[in-house]
Amino acid sequence: RKAQTGTLGAYEVCWNKSKYKKVGKVLGWIPLIGSLGIATGYAIIIGWVLRSLFGAATGALFETTSANYFSQATGDFGSVIWHIAILGITGLILFTDSVARIEKVSKVLMPAFYILFAFLAVRVLLLPGSVEGYKFLFIPKWESLLHIETWIMAMGQAFFSLSITGSGMIVYGAYLGKKEDIVYASLQTSIYDTIAALLSALVIMPAVFSFGIEPTAGPSLMFLVMPDIFRRIAFGRIFACIFFISVLVAGITSLINMFEAVIESLQHKYKISRNIAALISILISFSIGVFLENELSVGKFMDFITILVVPFGAVFGAISIYYVLGKNKIEEELNCGRKKKLPMLYSVIARYVYVPITILILILGIIYKGIG
Repeated sequence: RKAQTGTLGAYEVCWNKSKYKKVGKVLGWIPLIGSLGIATGYAIIIGWVLRSLFGAATGALFETTSANYFSQATGDFGSVIWHIAILGITGLILFTDSVARIEKVSKVLMPAFYILFAFLAVRVLLLPGSVEGYKFLFIPKWESLLHIETWIMAMGQAFFSLSITGSGMIVYGAYLGKKEDIVYASLQTSIYDTIAALLSALVIMPAVFSFGIEPTAGPSLMFLVMPDIFRRIAFGRIFACIFFISVLVAGITSLINMFEAVIESLQHKYKISRNIAALISILISFSIGVFLENELSVGKFMDFITILVVPFGAVFGAISIYYVLGKNKIEEELNCGRKKKLPMLYSVIARYVYVPITILILILGIIYKGIG
């Protein structure tokens, strides 16, 4: 918000009065690569969501097993059409500047998503064997707290889920008014993100154990478990459509954010039009992504982005804000829009707890090959 520009410009603002101002121009590219990398992987996965929505609408999703339907799209070049469709839809929104309309749709669908999952959580409770899923979720394995990997994975999940990449939030900030309370908005984001995660877990994990699926299957669980849940409930096809539409809209809004980070910076750096910047970003994403449509390939690619690139962006972003830009300037900006000023403890925690933790997570994530 202070810089009123994209990632590259924001880093330049942070480092502008430093004798190492050229460093800021270089560092800004790291989170941008992270955003484009995540967008590339997301576009493939959201393509699978679009295919599942089509299958739910036509009934094809329920004519075979979930595993078989999913595997048809996750081989080499297995979802090119759906991949292109997602990038095309995202591009159309970016070209026509329809983000405001998407936000209006999201305000309806996102609450519907929470309500649907609350309903499904109750339905899953009645499945045979679901109790093992609740045990898996809520019975602590205290000995796991002694393993460093547990802490790395937990903190890494927070990094990824809250989009602490050093670029996406910068774009949102550039459009944020001075009357907005950034700290309060961040708190709301964390709370609703956690509620969504808990609701998803309460639906998916009990069903995983009921259906005899491996709980460590990863992102594919959504495509393997949810269709089987919908098969077993009245009006399941309708609920399946609502579910996949909600996930689709959530995914596309995330894609828009990631691409916006790149588009805004390309415009700022090379003085090109928004549409040209959007086209370049989407073409780069597809050129890389088309070779990653295999489930294993996109998984390895996303591991690389989340283990190396995203944490680097988070670390350099934190250092740039709290040490280079300086405590006074960041406090002044954070207090804009607030009724009460932030306590001094906030800056102390940010500088001496948060920044060191981001550095530690980066180092340990590289050593242990994963951060969530």
